[in-house]
Amino acid sequence: MTKSAATATAKQTAKPTAYINARLIDPETERDEPGGVVVREGLIEDIGKHLRRNAPDGMEIIDCGGHILCPGLIDAQVFTGEPGSEHRETLMTASQAAAAGGVTSIIVMPDTDPVIDQVSLVDFIQRRARDNAVVRVHTMAATTRGLKGEEMTEIGLLKRAGAIAFSNGKSSIANTRVMRNVLNYAKDHNAVIVHHTEDPYLSQNAAMNSGEVAARLGLTGVSRSAETIVLERDVRLVEMTGGRYHAATISCAESLAVVQNAKTNKLPVTCGVSINHLTLNENDIGSYRTFFKIRPPLRSEDDRQAMVQAIASGDIDIIVSSHDPQDTDDKRRPFSEAADGAIGLETLLSGVLRLHHTDGIALTTILKALTINPARIFGLSTGRLSKGAPADLIIFDPDEPWVVNKDFLRARSKNTPFDEAKLQGRVKQTLVAGVSVYRYPDTANT
Repeated sequence: MTKSAATATAKQTAKPTAYINARLIDPETERDEPGGVVVREGLIEDIGKHLRRNAPDGMEIIDCGGHILCPGLIDAQVFTGEPGSEHRETLMTASQAAAAGGVTSIIVMPDTDPVIDQVSLVDFIQRRARDNAVVRVHTMAATTRGLKGEEMTEIGLLKRAGAIAFSNGKSSIANTRVMRNVLNYAKDHNAVIVHHTEDPYLSQNAAMNSGEVAARLGLTGVSRSAETIVLERDVRLVEMTGGRYHAATISCAESLAVVQNAKTNKLPVTCGVSINHLTLNENDIGSYRTFFKIRPPLRSEDDRQAMVQAIASGDIDIIVSSHDPQDTDDKRRPFSEAADGAIGLETLLSGVLRLHHTDGIALTTILKALTINPARIFGLSTGRLSKGAPADLIIFDPDEPWVVNKDFLRARSKNTPFDEAKLQGRVKQTLVAGVSVYRYPDTANT
């Protein structure tokens, strides 16, 4: 659902609605209090404690039952199969999975067939999302043509067409001169460059993280240095050019140190981490479970703990699902031959709540990395609870337990590492521009 489509849909819902008896959490202001929200024509009209028990006359009233009401999540790294590989995922199925997971905005990556490296393809994604998606869909266009890392795309034209950031997808730009030119050109257009930090030569043919577990399983490993070498180079180039840079998903303590140093030096550098690297480690691969084969690979438990602490401290800016659907044929292979990737939209919130229940991290801190931080990085108006803001909201129970059954997930592919996992935290309702796009329970997942 594009912004214009969401607004048009909201205007069709004439009657204002009051959501009362909620626990309001606004990560932007760190509000955490009982209260309610009034929604009118797709926007938040009023918010506060005074709406906890009562609502203005003439409104539809929805009792939230004391559950948390907060901004809808923004997932800044979503791979889909449309166009070209619709058998893996479409914008429609991805958006339905997103809505069920409390994600109201997704940023889709350019790794499609054809690659999103032309204005016409940005327009194609926007039109398809307008007609088929139930959440907001934003486009991340390719940094280089065909994601080959050789020739820069027309960043200025692509941004004017609606691309909100630029990425080389799951491929790093190995050519330092090209990367420097990209950052230089992006600075002129105030564009964000999102980069996958993994040296393609050091990581070639690697199946998992290098170390004792890889040796025991007899699998080829890739060192953490493959990540930090690229990240360190990129930070140097940011220092040279002043371009805005976002490390897509870091996964180890050494990379965190590089980002911390860049921020200390006040460089325009931010970073993300996937839910997988916050909640799983290399030991979860167990007996060659290919749903755990992802990029970057799952690291050690020490690295996972470092990522968790960096969310608590704010050193890592955002959390992403890194939703990457792969079909059965690509996953049901020997581990070293299986495709990388795991789906994650529908389990993102429940998975990240492990950081609250197990590690004691405050909900406002966790939600900040899923709402207002990505909104600020990518220039979105959503991700906040404030008067006049878009009514992209979710209501969820942080304590309700459930067991993941991949057959009930809405994503077209079923390659979830959380299959049969016991999670805690359930989305009850998702609204986009004030319109309900998901409500639990429903017939699809009961």
